[in-house]
Amino acid sequence: MATAPVRRPVRTLLVTGDAGAGRTTVAAAFAAAAAGYGDRTLLLTADAEAVPGLDDPAAVPAVGDAPPVRAVAGLPGLAVAAIDPPGAFRAALLEAQEHTGALLTLLGAPPLDPEEVTELPGADALALLRALRRAQVLPDENGAATGWDLVVVDLPPVREAVRLLALPEQLRRYLRRLLPADRTAARALRPVLAQLAGVPMPAEWAYQAAERADRELAAVQAVVEDPATAVAVVAEPGDRAARTVRTARTGLALYGHRTAAVVANRVLPTGSDDPFLARLSAAQQDHLKTLAEHCAADGVPLLELPHLGRAPRPLAAPAELPLPVPEAEPRAVEPWTVVDRLADEGHFLWSLPLPGAGREGLDLVRRGDELVVDAGGFRRILPLPSALRRCTVRGAALRDGALQVRFTPDPDLWPR
Repeated sequence: MATAPVRRPVRTLLVTGDAGAGRTTVAAAFAAAAAGYGDRTLLLTADAEAVPGLDDPAAVPAVGDAPPVRAVAGLPGLAVAAIDPPGAFRAALLEAQEHTGALLTLLGAPPLDPEEVTELPGADALALLRALRRAQVLPDENGAATGWDLVVVDLPPVREAVRLLALPEQLRRYLRRLLPADRTAARALRPVLAQLAGVPMPAEWAYQAAERADRELAAVQAVVEDPATAVAVVAEPGDRAARTVRTARTGLALYGHRTAAVVANRVLPTGSDDPFLARLSAAQQDHLKTLAEHCAADGVPLLELPHLGRAPRPLAAPAELPLPVPEAEPRAVEPWTVVDRLADEGHFLWSLPLPGAGREGLDLVRRGDELVVDAGGFRRILPLPSALRRCTVRGAALRDGALQVRFTPDPDLWPR
């Protein structure tokens, strides 16, 4: 009797793609497939109403302070939880208010009541990140603590998703710039000022709030950057598919994320006798070839899902959309590497993989000990490795899908 292959499913699978390409359907299909393998799987979505095959979406509880999740009938080990932006925003604001009660009293500001708190623009992104972190230890449908084998997250479209995943790192950088922790002299005076005033000083609360926010953001960033976290990109073969996948390749690589698979959704059958369907199918096959070339360049699989001629129900009938769960392969090397070529060529070479990037819209600027990189409409500010901080930028080139930056030692800073 043949044994099942050893599988290494990713701990967290983030599903994004083109708008209208069926991201939620594909996320549900991944979750159903993982549950079919016997993995304890959680599907996390911002819109339970859009999950195909869920009997009663209205019964799915929202993710706030780790409530129970909704089990899926007929699929043991699979559960669904909904992201609740208003609830998450309300909980975060009231928690911050609780920590700053003395400061509000000092300023003469009455505290907000839970009933008067309404979400602000941007609450959806923060709620999704908060839910992503809490989902790792979210209790199961019976209220028992569990460790999910796989958490599948239904993300927004590609550009929004890439910026969302970059948000924890960016916010932590802003916090370090606005309230640097190394201002020890100013911080040392705060206890004395607090005793004179009789209440904690605002600066102390600002630092404490920044430290709490940094811990929360660091926890989210740890999930996003975990080696067992990967991204699947969904596209419907058509005019926008290649552009969507190229944008995803560049944006995800810029922030160091790993692409596990590209899913071509709603693929028409070939060989139809109907001339119209035959033309559509032929056009799709051309687009599929382009997608296959992108995938081959990155060494990731291209998975195809058929067009069923109706709305699929992967949770009600998992066999409708059979989809293998991508594996999390360990990196052979770090994505960004510094090569020492001082002896032969007199410089260091910092290589940053940027698959899909073109010279148009590609830019970099040295700013102190940081390098600002623009690519594909995204921007990332990278701290320079210690050796390169004592060097000057001598040139850069985009070769073979990688940005190669040359650094030469600064005579005034480099040890002789």
